[in-house]
Amino acid sequence: MSEKNFSHLDKKTGNPNMVDVGEKQPSQRTARASCRVVLGEEIMRELTASADLVTKKGPVFQTAIIAGTMGAKQTSNLIPLCHPIGLDDCKVSIDVYNESEVIVQCSVSVFGKTGVEMEAMTGVSVAALTIYDMCKGFSHDIRVKEIRLEEKTGGKRDFKR
Repeated sequence: MSEKNFSHLDKKTGNPNMVDVGEKQPSQRTARASCRVVLGEEIMRELTASADLVTKKGPVFQTAIIAGTMGAKQTSNLIPLCHPIGLDDCKVSIDVYNESEVIVQCSVSVFGKTGVEMEAMTGVSVAALTIYDMCKGFSHDIRVKEIRLEEKTGGKRDFKR
């Protein structure tokens, strides 16, 4: 039988449960997630016409960066079985990928007993959704694609895509 399992299911009852990290030793944990936001050429033209795309709601990328950071910090309130974590660091970035897309990345770190993959994934998701919200006046054809973990360190095993 495989050593892999669903970590948030009680092995005896099958019911959902929070993983007990009480006996774990703290270690340095990091994670980086990314996604692509397809804005379309019209919105990207607006973006390249100025230093930042500013809508009636404010500067798009700066607002999305703040929202992504806030989202990462609120992960345990959004994902039911995540432990509350006081993040040591969180960085959200948004970069032009091509003539119609941007890449959103969120990197987080903590010295703690549990990983921060969900915080990185939540941060990138909230940032991407904020871009959508702020740009939907231009088009409702915006798409958020490929939300994924790029790498993580610490815990039982490291991962790098």
